[in-house]
Amino acid sequence: MELRLSLFGVTRSIDTSWLVRYRNAAVILASAMLVIPLTLWLLGPAAVPDLAHGNIVGARALADGWAKGEMIVLVRHVERCDHSKAVCLGDPSGITDRARAVAVGLGARYEQLGLENADIYNSPLVRATQTAGYMFNKVSTGDDWLSHCRHDLLRNALVHKVPGRNLILVTHSECMQAMETELRRPVSAFGYGASLFVSVAQPQAPRLLGFIEASDWRSMKFQ
Repeated sequence: MELRLSLFGVTRSIDTSWLVRYRNAAVILASAMLVIPLTLWLLGPAAVPDLAHGNIVGARALADGWAKGEMIVLVRHVERCDHSKAVCLGDPSGITDRARAVAVGLGARYEQLGLENADIYNSPLVRATQTAGYMFNKVSTGDDWLSHCRHDLLRNALVHKVPGRNLILVTHSECMQAMETELRRPVSAFGYGASLFVSVAQPQAPRLLGFIEASDWRSMKFQ
């Protein structure tokens, strides 16, 4: 392509094909900058599903797996006092006074799911023992693997999982994130009292079913 310019009676022809080539290259480069991140996003591991807010399929899968005793659930302790301005229940390393009601409410939700076929363990840290106490009216002596959990968490959970019985682990957010990492899923930001459910219908291939935040149980519909 040529561009003809005339100035002071002198006409010059300018080859503009380089502009076309530059424009095409720029379009290709811009497309690549959009396509590459999109491809990586599509091929990357999917985020853990939220089982609340109308996720009927996920809620039914949870209810079915729970009825068969196929679930491992990690529950984050409720609000810790040393990270809050709220009144402490007692020990500053424990939970806040207002968090007692949250723990009791969570326990009622698990009672609705059914606790007759569930084994319960808790981290030995005060905030976890208090949470377990208000949720289930029982506290284990405390298991260090539920506080020092960055390695072998999944293996330890499977060791404690009894066939046909659900396993409830009252623990910490970093332990829940460690489980996600072990199962090759993106790390989530879990709120106080959140529950992360792992299906072990096939123990050799555990899979993350999803999570429920403490405030979202009211939206759950299991039937």
